[in-house]
Amino acid sequence: MQGIQSLVPLILIFGIMYFLLIRPQQKKLKEHQMMVEALRRGDQVITQGGILGKVVKVKDDSSEVEIEIASGVTVRVIRSTIATVLNKTEPAKS
Repeated sequence: MQGIQSLVPLILIFGIMYFLLIRPQQKKLKEHQMMVEALRRGDQVITQGGILGKVVKVKDDSSEVEIEIASGVTVRVIRSTIATVLNKTEPAKS
């Protein structure tokens, strides 16, 4: 009985840590993955490096996206480095 009572606080601490730290982090990661997968041409984005640009090409088979940062200047970035999507373009109506 004494052994079980000494484990209860440890289990409670783990439960609290799960709901306050681990679960929200997993939810944030899942939302970021969904945002990156939904990138389309014309979206205005900010990279983790602070570069602001417009998506001009999304490569489906790789993890790269081409972003236009100035008129005629494009850079290739890894999809996971997109931090924020500022303006989403409307999906094409068929």
